[in-house]
Amino acid sequence: MRTLLLLACVLFMPYLAADTLHEVKMLNMNATGPMPFEPDFLAINPGDSIRFVPEHRGHNVGTIKHFIPEGAATFMSKIDEDFTTQFTLEGWYGLRCPPHYTMGMVMLVKVGNPSIDQLVLPDDLPAAALERFNMIIDQHVAVTR
Repeated sequence: MRTLLLLACVLFMPYLAADTLHEVKMLNMNATGPMPFEPDFLAINPGDSIRFVPEHRGHNVGTIKHFIPEGAATFMSKIDEDFTTQFTLEGWYGLRCPPHYTMGMVMLVKVGNPSIDQLVLPDDLPAAALERFNMIIDQHVAVTR
């Protein structure tokens, strides 16, 4: 019986520890307003991936300069294409839709358990992006501390 239990644990362990795939929609409008990511905040584990789906035309996703952990790779998807990327380094990631960045189309990803002190918004954010990030932080980050 022990051998059978041990064998079952060994066989199913990879599935228990499997990385998770999250999905984010890129929209023209939702309840939060125009040009949102849905959701606009994710708290994920290192090794998890996010699939970005352009539900409406004209969207893509990329990292924001100086708003990813040191050593993390930048990325930029193609417009109107699904894009999946894995987040391996712990930290805060600011993401944007480049065509709609000045309209505030941004989202925040928390990977692992980074310190709230590490969440520093860049000085050169467009006004609408800064406003949306502050809204995201007020609504979500205080809850995940």
